[in-house]
This record gives sequence, structure tokens and C-alpha cells, in this order.
Amino acid sequence: MKFILLFLSAALVNNFVLRYFLGICPFLGVTGRVGSAVAMGLATTFVMTITSILIWLINHFILVQFNLPFLQYVVAILVIASLVQLIEMFIRKASPALYRSLGIYLPLITTNCAIFFVALLIPLRGYSLIESIVFGFGAGLGFTLVMLVMAGIREQLDFADVPEPLQGAAITLITAGLLALAFMGFTGLITA
Repeated sequence: MKFILLFLSAALVNNFVLRYFLGICPFLGVTGRVGSAVAMGLATTFVMTITSILIWLINHFILVQFNLPFLQYVVAILVIASLVQLIEMFIRKASPALYRSLGIYLPLITTNCAIFFVALLIPLRGYSLIESIVFGFGAGLGFTLVMLVMAGIREQLDFADVPEPLQGAAITLITAGLLALAFMGFTGLITA
């Protein structure tokens, strides 16, 4: 039950995009089409989950053992950058069309502050290895869910009769705000 609550907390209640405004660049930039949003979300979920595992292992067995916690930031950046490079090489070979549609946003996963936040929050909260995996996976799926919902809404807005002053970025930000309000409905169901 504890793991389910942690998962739901990371995915819905404390969604990084809508509650902490982390990962806004890909949230606004890649959500023009559902396919690109899902691919970016799944890539981010993969990086968050693997980062959670590696950060916990490195922190627990190396940084804490040798009294080097001040290297957490550097280690997190190196782990995230390495994983993103692996994903980029895989997508470039497996699906060149997807690689082109993700464009600059794929390498920018390296600087996605939501992933960095997960990497730094795990040692801070003192999660176990399993809790770290559940937290990273839940946060990643929450990111993917928000990306998917936003992309679906934006695709529908392409066919809507939006007043001219609200077209483009304005309607996108209004939609993001309404989506954040919808996710606020989960507040109070699960704490932290």
C-alpha cells in the first residue's frame, strides 16, 4: 500500500509539471502532437526511472560510504547526461522520423529540471531502493500523462474556433492553467 501511495503521489498529487513547474520547456514545446508528446514522455520516464536506480546505488554505496555527499549534483548530471545520450542514439537508429520530430527537445532532456529534481529528492527523502524506483517511475508516468493530455487538448484546439487574440501561446497557457486546476483536485488525497 505504501508503494501505491508513493506512486500516486508522484504521478498525480505532486505532479512535477503542474505543481512545481518543472519540465515546462518540453511540456509547452513538444505537446503540439500526441505522438511526439508520448515519445518524449516515455523517454523522460525511462530516464527518470533509471536515474532513480543509479542515483540511489551511487549515493548509498559510494557517496555516503566515502563521505562525499557534496558530489550529488555532479553525479546526478553525469548520470542523466549519459542516459540521454544512450536514448538519443537508440531513437536516431530505431526511428529517424521520431528523432526529427522530437528535434532539440530530446537532448534537452539532459537539462530537464524535473529529472534533476527527482535525482536530488531521492537522497534527501531517504527512500529505499524500491521506493526510489516507484517514485522515479511514478514521476515519469505523471509527466507522460500530463504531456499526453496537453497534446490531446492542443490537437483538438487546432480545430476549435479560438478568438484571434487568444490563438497560439495564450490559449496554450490558459489550457495549462486549467489542467493544473484539474490536477489540484487530487490535493489532499495523498500527502507528500
